[in-house]
Amino acid sequence: MRVLFVTLAAATHLHAQVPVAWALRAAGHDVCVASHPDVVDDIVRSGLTPVPVGEPMDIGRWADVPPLTEEEFQDETNIWDARGGVDWGLFDLCELRPEKLGYASMQAVFSAWVGASFQQISSPRVMDDLVGFARQWRPDLIIWDPLTFAAPVAAVAVGAAHARMMFGFDVIGRMRQTYRAALADRPAVLREDPFEEWLGTALARYGGGFDEQAVLGQWTIDTVPSSMRLEVDQLYVPMRYTPYNGRSTVEPWLWHPPERRRVCLTLGSSFRELMGGDRADVGELLRAVADLDVEVIATLNTDQLDSLPPLPDNVRAVDFVPLDALLPSCSAIIHHSGSGTTQTALAHGVPQVIVPTNMMDNVLKAQRVEAAGAGLHVRDTAALTADSLRALLLRVLDEPSFAAKAAAVRREMLAAPAPRDIVPVLERLTALGRSRAVPELPDTSGAVL
Repeated sequence: MRVLFVTLAAATHLHAQVPVAWALRAAGHDVCVASHPDVVDDIVRSGLTPVPVGEPMDIGRWADVPPLTEEEFQDETNIWDARGGVDWGLFDLCELRPEKLGYASMQAVFSAWVGASFQQISSPRVMDDLVGFARQWRPDLIIWDPLTFAAPVAAVAVGAAHARMMFGFDVIGRMRQTYRAALADRPAVLREDPFEEWLGTALARYGGGFDEQAVLGQWTIDTVPSSMRLEVDQLYVPMRYTPYNGRSTVEPWLWHPPERRRVCLTLGSSFRELMGGDRADVGELLRAVADLDVEVIATLNTDQLDSLPPLPDNVRAVDFVPLDALLPSCSAIIHHSGSGTTQTALAHGVPQVIVPTNMMDNVLKAQRVEAAGAGLHVRDTAALTADSLRALLLRVLDEPSFAAKAAAVRREMLAAPAPRDIVPVLERLTALGRSRAVPELPDTSGAVL
């Protein structure tokens, strides 16, 4: 069959799709990857065939917002009332407290995301280009990043099956489920659905009509461990997380085991590339580890190093190192809660100290890692100090429970089907999806025959 992947214009989002794309390719299926021109070179470097759609997209131009403090997170008032404004709350897809999920608040969140983000990612030009390619290439299956809603539009236009491929927690699916229940409780004349208004109009342009699959896909491929997954009434195909770091080289110093406990310190490449800087104070992070009897591998580029004093003697700075090669030798990792970093650390059973940015579900991921006992997170990044971070790191290094719980999550992940193992499942679901036989909202069991 022909399989078209659609990804956000960010290398880290592409990397989440590459293992299953190559599993399908190795099984004999034809595979292409569509995205904005920004990531065409990354697609080529992955060995896959790119399909550029739309204009180049500078995601970093979108406004950043301050991180949520612990006081605000615990506050029993409405979160954006606590802010004294609406900016942060309007984009908070991670709210899970039922008493905070009223119709008006969820409607505001979805309106903000659709208007300020999703319509930019899936602009009319992107939709026209993607539908045009799909009509020419005729894919049987479209697998899409959950932020790229041009993909289900193209799937409906050509009668293809389509599925989301998660890169983190299904926060859209979780809030959408609650929102649909709230909609059902309102009179029809008072129902406003930003997704239906936008996607319904888009689908009509290509001869289709709106249903919930345009938002959540016919099914969802998910690499989040089942014990950490959000509860959503959606058909999930569980898949083992398989780290892919892009084209990279393993340096000779990584061939040998460390002489003392090794700690990885990384703020990831995605936040730097997309937002043009780091949320956390890099100098404060380095001061936290300066006097410890550990070897620190810090991923710092030239711009970051130029703004810092001389590095502590126990810190080795590298511009980039593949985490999949580095983490097996590490006793802990300090990071920003990016999806690739978090899941790679879980896959290798490495205890984590997380200084989360407020991008998408990063705070939620940090909370879930801590709840699983596999690490600790900084609750108020604005108040971060070297002493407070050092205390968290020492706990993770010295208390055996963190390594034990991280190892348990690793075993759970290894028990999930590998990318090649889900190919027959995708083949069967594609046949059902093309005939529209996949149920719209089946019982969620976390397993597919």
